[in-house]
Amino acid sequence: MKALQKSSFALLAMGLAAGTILTGCGGNDNAGTAGNAGTAGNASAANADVKKEKVQLDFWTFWGSTTRRPIIEKIISDFNASQDKIFVKHTYLPFGDIWTKELAQVAAGNPPDVIVNDISTVAQRASKNQNTNLKDLIGSEDIQSRFFPELWKTALYNNEPYALPFVTDTRVMFYNKKMFQEAGLDPNKPPATWEELEADAKKLDKIGGDGKIERLGYEPTIAGGWDLFLANSDGQALVDESGAHINTPSKIEALSWVKSWADRLGKKNLDAFKAGFGSKQNDPFIAGKLGIKIDAATFWTQIRDFAANKDDVGIAPLPEFKPGTGHNSVGGGFVVEIPKGAKHPKESYEFMKYLTDVAAQKYWGQMNFDNVANVQASNDPELQADPVYKAAVDNLQFTKVATVPVNAPDFRNLINPEVDAVLLGKEEPKEALDKAQKAVENLMAMNAK
Repeated sequence: MKALQKSSFALLAMGLAAGTILTGCGGNDNAGTAGNAGTAGNASAANADVKKEKVQLDFWTFWGSTTRRPIIEKIISDFNASQDKIFVKHTYLPFGDIWTKELAQVAAGNPPDVIVNDISTVAQRASKNQNTNLKDLIGSEDIQSRFFPELWKTALYNNEPYALPFVTDTRVMFYNKKMFQEAGLDPNKPPATWEELEADAKKLDKIGGDGKIERLGYEPTIAGGWDLFLANSDGQALVDESGAHINTPSKIEALSWVKSWADRLGKKNLDAFKAGFGSKQNDPFIAGKLGIKIDAATFWTQIRDFAANKDDVGIAPLPEFKPGTGHNSVGGGFVVEIPKGAKHPKESYEFMKYLTDVAAQKYWGQMNFDNVANVQASNDPELQADPVYKAAVDNLQFTKVATVPVNAPDFRNLINPEVDAVLLGKEEPKEALDKAQKAVENLMAMNAK
């Protein structure tokens, strides 16, 4: 881990230095003093002529942080330097604005050339003619072999590609080995089933005589989410292109299990416990007040940067619902795609290939600790030398990335209220999930083409 971090910081420093050099060389056409104004003017004109000869691409992302922006801009500058036909400009827009503005630009006939977009809704955009079919641009090239198969599927609509996967994520289990040891548990044996998870959590709990939670072993809604456990129970998404799978017997049992934790610990006690925490140093796991946490593997960066006890943290796949049902996990991520109506699709696709090829993907994964979509980059020996990164990549074998079906874009609005009613004690799990199943089936039937 330490070796990879040192390498990562060195690469980042080199990338920032390279970006500074590139900016100094070509980013200030008006540079110069009064004594060499003529020379500067000639150079500016020459640079403008060269720039005119290149196809100009506008690449939209929401990566504007002091960490991620230099990394994506280093990748862009490397691409610009790698050939003399295309020049890519990076445009940053806030996460809450980028896709709304993109759709407005698509409607106006003036979209960006390439954009980072949500991995789960590629087909939604394709069905609305909002992104570009890549089939003819790809031709006979074997582009799909560079990606994890589960991710390539997310890029398809009617079995044709409309995007290229860029990054993904996966949910894993973090646990505090020191707490395990103090509670008489084996610190090298994390819970492998839900039954073991519950038993270990009870041993880790520290509950005051008044019911106040001083330390919590685990609780599903605090660290994971009810929908994660419903998917984990049988490995099926709540809704996919084949239909709704909301009220399966295992999901009904799973929702009952999730509710049982709040019943045992007390909703008021849990609410009071949650209210005292936030993120980073104030995350309950990092603060030493939660023994087990299920989260995206990238949560490790918060542990690494803010936890005093990071050497005591273990990582493992999600527990199985029952022995043999599988360590089923879920993931999300982002793709790069060409908005419909973009003026330079051929050149845009060339840039997208660069973004998803080994060098750029390895650099992104190394500097951001993200799960990248490229299989070869993910398995690079330098990245794999980090045991946490390796565990995250290994966990992709258990991970499903659920796409939003074209005929059920708002299915969660029909499920969430029913689950909330269960967790509040107003409905029974079977009754609620049966109602949600019927509502989503009706939605899908109504929207069927």
